[in-house]
Amino acid sequence: MTVAASKPTSATPEFCEGIQYFSENFPEFDTYGKNPVIAEGSPSISDPNDPAAAYQTLLYADALRYLILQVTASKASGHPGGFASQAEAYAALVMLGHKNIMTEVGHHAPGFYSAMFIDRSLEDMDIFNVQQLRDRFREMHGLLGHLSGYIPGLLNPAGPLGQGQHFAMAAAMLHRDTLFPFTLGDGGMGEPYPVSSIAHFNTAYPEVTNFLPVLVWNGYSQEHHSMVSTKTNDEMIAYWKGNGFAEVVLVNAKDFDDQNQPGDYVDSTAFSFQKRLEFTQAVLTGMDQAAKLAMGGKLTIFIIKQLKGAGVHARGSKSHNLYPKDTLDSPHMIETLKQRALPPEVWQLVRTNAVRASGGPASKTVVTEFEYPLPELIDLPLNEFPVGGDKQVATTAMGELVAYVGQHDPKFVITNADGNAASGINNINIALKIVHPTTDDTYYQGPQGQVYEPLSEDACAGLAAGLALMGVRTLWCSYESFAVNGLPIWQTVTQAMAELRRPTPSTITLFTAGALEQGRNGWTHQRPEIEAYFAAMMRNGNIFPLFPTDANSIQACYDWALTTKNKGVTITASKSPLPIRTTFEQTRQALDNGGVVLQEIPGDKTVVFAVIGDMTLIPVYEAAEQLQSQGIGSKIVSVINPRRLYRPSDVAWESCSQPDGEFISDEAFEQMFGGDGLIGVTGGASLMLEPIMLRSTAKRDTFAWKRGETTSSAGQLMAFNNITADALVKRSVELVG
Repeated sequence: MTVAASKPTSATPEFCEGIQYFSENFPEFDTYGKNPVIAEGSPSISDPNDPAAAYQTLLYADALRYLILQVTASKASGHPGGFASQAEAYAALVMLGHKNIMTEVGHHAPGFYSAMFIDRSLEDMDIFNVQQLRDRFREMHGLLGHLSGYIPGLLNPAGPLGQGQHFAMAAAMLHRDTLFPFTLGDGGMGEPYPVSSIAHFNTAYPEVTNFLPVLVWNGYSQEHHSMVSTKTNDEMIAYWKGNGFAEVVLVNAKDFDDQNQPGDYVDSTAFSFQKRLEFTQAVLTGMDQAAKLAMGGKLTIFIIKQLKGAGVHARGSKSHNLYPKDTLDSPHMIETLKQRALPPEVWQLVRTNAVRASGGPASKTVVTEFEYPLPELIDLPLNEFPVGGDKQVATTAMGELVAYVGQHDPKFVITNADGNAASGINNINIALKIVHPTTDDTYYQGPQGQVYEPLSEDACAGLAAGLALMGVRTLWCSYESFAVNGLPIWQTVTQAMAELRRPTPSTITLFTAGALEQGRNGWTHQRPEIEAYFAAMMRNGNIFPLFPTDANSIQACYDWALTTKNKGVTITASKSPLPIRTTFEQTRQALDNGGVVLQEIPGDKTVVFAVIGDMTLIPVYEAAEQLQSQGIGSKIVSVINPRRLYRPSDVAWESCSQPDGEFISDEAFEQMFGGDGLIGVTGGASLMLEPIMLRSTAKRDTFAWKRGETTSSAGQLMAFNNITADALVKRSVELVG
């Protein structure tokens, strides 16, 4: 509907400053728009079948579309099309009192920002009018291109596809009386994770159904037709029911089209006004039905089928994002903004409803704006083994502590795709039980378990990291080789934690069975390149990879990790029995200083071995003995917390919401690593040694993982990668000779 543009008047609300076009009237406003349908003191509309409720939901949807286009065009950048195609669905959720809305679609950011502006959440960022909304869009310390933990009122970060369900399911577990809808693009259905992770979650926790996927079935992906665009309605319904959904509520705009639009996907904003109202009414009542089904114990999905780009500057994939030509001065943008323009009194009505919905602005009401209460953990049952005593399995020692945490914190969940028993931590299964609908004592499983074991690293990392972001303690376990498949969601969460406006427990991992332990399985199980990823992430400021020396050290590492907030802490350790080389106190000091000196042998010249890992210490000790026979001294340093070894200027710690600016001083670094030569040794990626190599002034070299091979022992595999005592001795002599 094209309307004449007019300028603001003295009666125009102040928050509308920056809106370039207003209409002079809106159809049937006097009939349905005189009074807000969300009454003062009420969190939602009273009757979804009320024509006034549908009418004012339509107004809210149009307000969202206008703001999306105004804001993105102000920078000729951003993504209006996807959110625009489901504006009625989002508006319906809010009018029904649901504001704990999530998304897997980072490209929906302009719509979510517009919603947060309308309900006044962005006032917490000093955004009070549309001009400020435009100015802060896609600017540093403003409204980022994709959703983050920095924006008031928004519950989850979004950027990589296939992740939103993790946050919604995690929140649903913790807040059983609240609905957590999340928007899912039909392009995102091409990701392998959303449906499988929901299916496993629903089998493990069938009583947790208070999350609601809202599928935006608009027929198009980012640059082409979506791969599900050819499905019929019946096929789409059958797809979701075949994947375990008890109820599918589908509202198809095509059923209301009176303009003979071609194709299966149509734009409701092109309908006659009466048909627009009927379509919005169907969305509102359908969403109400879906919400009640989800809250009532049935796994439910709501599907809105409407053409991508409905109501904005282009249709289909052409609406996905703006280009330099799509400015506020461009004729096609001006024309579209005029079509979507609303009178000042409509803006005021929309804001009044949005602010009242759910009891106030999202920034004051959604669950992620508050710390989740946690039971206190007192006196973990640490078991300090005697140095030089019997060999111990580090992971098993940590497992005892994990069991204690779970027994004293009922919300605690541990996840593991490859199985705890295979990682030397079956003691966790015995104590906490694997969650499964079938009770079987042989496998320590039952419906009330706290161990979540889908055969998907994404599902494991997703639930563990999602729960941590929502405010509770978790542990994600994996083989180091396979963890890379769950890393995207973990990385997303750690970045969100760095930006988050509240403290939350760190997301902690335990990676076992490192490459050196997997000789007979060959290179498929020998993939320590993930350590290079963590090494790079250390510079973010809140990432702490830990490499405990032994079974004592791992206990101290986990004890420390449990006390931290808003960090990503990875613990990498062997599941083989290994010597006890450290005390608790030595590791506690190493957590502060980066490492601990395990052995020092005097000599005419001194070679320092900076060692990451536990098994890699074996050839280093042998090398030190050989060097001693040649009159060359050595020092063995176990590097436990390499992040502490960077210089403060190397790391973006100051920008983190819970900043940790502790780094070893130059003097202490030199005392620990100073010598005539230095060799960094790791069974993983050499990048983890970077902080040491940056600061050391000695002649230096690195011994690190190269690639995997099928071998009969860890020693043979280390030899294949040239990590042997003889090679270390030879290089040491070259450095100091």
